[in-house]
Amino acid sequence: SARERERETRDERDEGETKDEDEEPPLKPRTNEERTAPHMLFKTLNPTTKVGAVTNKTTSTTVAKPRQVRQSQNQSKSKSKSKSKRLRPLYVANREDLAASLPEEKLKGLIPLSTNEEWNKDSWRNKPVLQQPDYPCEEDVAKVHKQMCDLPPLVFAGECRNLSEKLAKCSRGEAFWLQGGDCAESFEEFSANHIRDTYRMLLQMSVVMMFGGGIPVVKVGRMAGQFAKPRSAPTETIDGKEYPSYRGDIINGPEVSLEARVPNPNRLVKAYHQCSATLNLIRGFSTGGYARLSRVDQWNLDFMEKSDEGKLYMDLAARVDDAITFMEACGVGPQSSIMSQTEFYVSHEALLLEYESALTREDSTTGLWYDCSAHLVWVGERTRQLDHAHVEFLRGVGNPLAIKISDKADPEELLGAIEALNPENNPGRLAVIVRMGAEKLRERLPLLLRAVNDAGYKVTWVCDPMHGNTEVINGFKSRRYEKIRAEVEAFFDVHEQEGTIPGGIHLEMTGKDVTECTGGGSSVEPQNLGSRYETFCDPRLNAEQSLELAFYIAQRLRQRRQNS
Repeated sequence: SARERERETRDERDEGETKDEDEEPPLKPRTNEERTAPHMLFKTLNPTTKVGAVTNKTTSTTVAKPRQVRQSQNQSKSKSKSKSKRLRPLYVANREDLAASLPEEKLKGLIPLSTNEEWNKDSWRNKPVLQQPDYPCEEDVAKVHKQMCDLPPLVFAGECRNLSEKLAKCSRGEAFWLQGGDCAESFEEFSANHIRDTYRMLLQMSVVMMFGGGIPVVKVGRMAGQFAKPRSAPTETIDGKEYPSYRGDIINGPEVSLEARVPNPNRLVKAYHQCSATLNLIRGFSTGGYARLSRVDQWNLDFMEKSDEGKLYMDLAARVDDAITFMEACGVGPQSSIMSQTEFYVSHEALLLEYESALTREDSTTGLWYDCSAHLVWVGERTRQLDHAHVEFLRGVGNPLAIKISDKADPEELLGAIEALNPENNPGRLAVIVRMGAEKLRERLPLLLRAVNDAGYKVTWVCDPMHGNTEVINGFKSRRYEKIRAEVEAFFDVHEQEGTIPGGIHLEMTGKDVTECTGGGSSVEPQNLGSRYETFCDPRLNAEQSLELAFYIAQRLRQRRQNS
């Protein structure tokens, strides 16, 4: 198929991409002739380019001062507070924490957001921006943007605030964050069965971690919006011909043709409706009985019944069933919400800012602005520059946020990002997702943990063991399960060594029986990768590998609870 041909031809390029995947190639200004050429329809914008324009005043991004300057300013904070024009808190993760120090009138609703002179949902257009499509017709983009601004929100502000409170618990070690799903969603794979399989795989993993680790698990899917993908090069060569890179179904098509690779803004609307249908099904599963704990033994996937992980899970399910029987005997009825429903949230990388800003809404109950495309959104390794558009956009929305960092991030750089995205240091506002590979994580993460702790910042630390372990194996872009587990092990070891909190895990995984990552209990050998290699972008853990990793995480959570 066209997707298979494209996948085979870009493996060699992707190998180089994973080695230094956050660096952007230098780009030259384009001539008018180049702009209209087919192969130039999707050039990444020059870092100094400002996109669009707004009539509001240009805003200034909150950028962290050098550390020694910040410390001196903290000492004289009371003197300079009335003179400085600092961002107001975006929300309060736990209002009870402030009740003792603030009068009641200050606690009505939430603390107000900064004024429009400082931020608005289009102020990002005044900043340099990376990884955005170069649409051939701006009038079409404006038309689609207006259409999307009139569409209903996909999520609600209250749901985002609930997630913030739960992530605050993760930062304190009172819960654990499980985030997982496809590398990139697609229009072609969209189906109820595909959504159900990923959803119940995350349910299984959460039950293993909760029962084995003795800690609540916050379930967050990489679903209902994870379409766009950043790329290291704006074009790729297939069969000796240059094409614009495939950037995800929300932007262009994967087919190997110039026509398919032209960015099409109408794809934003199609993605929105797919997200809406996905969320509708997820909400039905979560509250309609599918996630009922008494069905825990029915969540196992058929093809896993005879696997070691499947047998381990069924043994655990039997123990959970015994525990449920005991709870019912104690008076906790099967119809109680804790037994019959679950909370499930969705997230994605806030990469395509035209989509994100169009779905940003003002909350009528609080006056705050929320990116209503997802409960949680994150900024990636390639777009987290403090003076660029993505940080400018995200700093003003009230959603819980995450920032991804690799081993290239130094402590001062991370402190600057935290200050920009969470200037009021609210717990539950910001997660730091580290993606380094096991060896580099053991070397670099302690430095970051100490810097953040010394500065007094409250963040949720999350491990992404996927993106630092990508390689080409037997001609396929793949990952080795053993390296993925080694990075998770290193993550827990370093936090134990530093006395800090491992708050969560971020995985690219699926509930399907695919062969995209080697090793693990499923025994996927390099020569078998091609048998069921179905990903549209990066390789995912299959169901057996995902469950095996969940058992390991449960073991580490249990050890941590016993040691504490």
